[in-house]
Amino acid sequence: MANFKELLVWQKSIDFVTEIYRTKETFPKDEIYGLISQIRRAAVSIPSNIAEGNSRRSKPDYLQFLKISRGSCAEVETQLIISKNLKFLNEEDYLKLNQEIIEIAKMLNGLINSLQ
Repeated sequence: MANFKELLVWQKSIDFVTEIYRTKETFPKDEIYGLISQIRRAAVSIPSNIAEGNSRRSKPDYLQFLKISRGSCAEVETQLIISKNLKFLNEEDYLKLNQEIIEIAKMLNGLINSLQ
């Protein structure tokens, strides 16, 4: 197994988390402990679970953590839709972030399939 830092999906998910943290300026201040916090936690869990699963050095454990990461992608995707619907994200930011999270989820699917 490659070191998690060498995995393109981990690198992309780290970049995604950075973008999520920078996006908070478009949200109302009273959402700092609400939707912003929830999106951040779900986004951070994506690369974190990839790293933890990879570091376990057990294929079944690794697959389980990758599936948790994939679940976090769905969570973020849902939260982005809610943010757009509430007008906390403009259409352009939503489309960019949504495209990135879908790409990360597809990469995770590919990695999971290759390990099964």
